[in-house]
Amino acid sequence: MADVTSRNQNSELVRRGYAAFNSGDMDTLAQIIDEKCTWHSPGRNPIAGDYKGREATFAQFGRYGGQTLGTFRANLLHVMESEDGRVVGVHRNTGERNGKQLDVLCCIVFDIRAGKVVDGREHFYDLYAWDAFWA
Repeated sequence: MADVTSRNQNSELVRRGYAAFNSGDMDTLAQIIDEKCTWHSPGRNPIAGDYKGREATFAQFGRYGGQTLGTFRANLLHVMESEDGRVVGVHRNTGERNGKQLDVLCCIVFDIRAGKVVDGREHFYDLYAWDAFWA
């Protein structure tokens, strides 16, 4: 069981990660995301899949920004902590792509070990809207 201090640090780590993601601060993301992390994006769209390693995860993040011409945002709404070192970030994804507008709620379950994100798993309130946006 994680103590309160480490859980608070994990929650703060996730907050820093969202801020870094939205500002394109790759240096901060490299500090908080483990080199061997995994990332999971659901759906039946061209960017869905499981990504292994920080390089592949950052390439996925690059698709979000690149394919939306920089309009993609993950606007953090809530951060919740569990007893086992996981943190859930609830956010609203927005962006524009090929004349389509994205506005969908999402949460990411972050597994954090030794002060680094080792796994991120995205879950969407409306997976059909997510898939349609990236199709």
